[in-house]
Amino acid sequence: MRPERDHREPSTSRRDFLRQSSALAAGTALASAINVRAHAGESNTIKIALVGCGGRGTGAARNALSTAGPTQLVAMADAFPDRLRASLKNLSAEFAQKMDVPPDRQFVGIEGFQKAIDAIAPGGVALLATPPAFRPMHVEYAVAKGCHVFMEKAFAVDAPGVRRILKAGQEARQKNLKVAGGLMSRHSQPLVEAIDQLHQGRIGNLITCWAYREHTPVPFSNRRPGENELAHQIRNFHCFTWLNGSFLLDWLIHNLDVCCWCKDAWPMSAQGQGGRQVRQNPDQLFDHYAVEYHFPDGTRLFAQGRHLDNCWGFFGDIIHGATGSAVLGEGVKNPRLFKGYLQRPEDTIWQYQGPPCDQYQVEHDLLFEAIRQDKPYNEAERSAYAALTGILGRMAAESGQLVTWNEALTSDLELAPGLDNYTSTSTPPVMPDEKGNYPVAMPGATKVL
Repeated sequence: MRPERDHREPSTSRRDFLRQSSALAAGTALASAINVRAHAGESNTIKIALVGCGGRGTGAARNALSTAGPTQLVAMADAFPDRLRASLKNLSAEFAQKMDVPPDRQFVGIEGFQKAIDAIAPGGVALLATPPAFRPMHVEYAVAKGCHVFMEKAFAVDAPGVRRILKAGQEARQKNLKVAGGLMSRHSQPLVEAIDQLHQGRIGNLITCWAYREHTPVPFSNRRPGENELAHQIRNFHCFTWLNGSFLLDWLIHNLDVCCWCKDAWPMSAQGQGGRQVRQNPDQLFDHYAVEYHFPDGTRLFAQGRHLDNCWGFFGDIIHGATGSAVLGEGVKNPRLFKGYLQRPEDTIWQYQGPPCDQYQVEHDLLFEAIRQDKPYNEAERSAYAALTGILGRMAAESGQLVTWNEALTSDLELAPGLDNYTSTSTPPVMPDEKGNYPVAMPGATKVL
């Protein structure tokens, strides 16, 4: 992390970031030479470890095994044996020739990530797809062992975790390791082209951005027989703030990131609100959020998140410029630009005309291509700041206060102190009361700094 970095500094575009990374790589060639040379040629088999075998982790493994060149999944780890077995069965049915995961490389329990990563170190690829709270320690360990990283969103749930990702990203760059972040919208060709149109000024200077995720309730499962409190919460990680960082971060991060990409900037502050009006499940989730972010140039981003039955639904971004508007973002398969703000079909001035794009596959194709061709590739900083955007919004809404970017980034408040030392029998940082209810943030009373 660079603590002295001004939060008002414009974000780095992907093209600029790659150019800067190339220059840095040239300047640190000597350092790379004395470190483990983590580079696989076109014909070399790249070993893969999957840490977190749920649906998203299994999908990431499927994408990694579908990249060009020989790959092999050799280790798997998950908190739950049933999820590991299901993932192994599904992947084996599809990639029988690329699977070599014997029982002694199947690790169950939250402590198993180290052994899975050790099985591919150095030079392998660690696919990290556990609940976000665990991401910083997993990324740190993989980089320390000389492994390339694919890390699923949301990367961290609090500012100390964000700073750990930033530091691990810097170490990865020094070691010539590649780091990809699971913000797959950044690699959606329709969206890439749409935002390029915005950056060319097609609808004028951008005035407001609106990020939405409105849908049915986040599911919650009851405790399984014999399951301890920690396992119960991990299995329901979308419902506990210490594990997922809130609905705003966990579910809105893609479209918050897209809006910041449109602006080519990160917000300087935020204020907002949220609450738990309808939800009855015994967990920590707010069922609605509304956050107003402020950019350094005075323009604003409005984020709405809601997961309730029988309500209006939309998943995407609306962008207003001085002369027109756009509908785009995660959840919008066909991004479009319009003259004016009514967004009528007859006012369309641009829409994507190219072939379909599997953004999940593209993000892995780019990572593995960078490994095989030894090209600079490091999305750690951008991913960390996207996570911080969600964390900033959660802090503002749950406290009811205006919170600045620098206050959020430098906060020492950890949602799960001592998480690095947890085992599968540890007591989680939040526990139910005598009625089975968990603590829920209260705006005006909850402290976030």
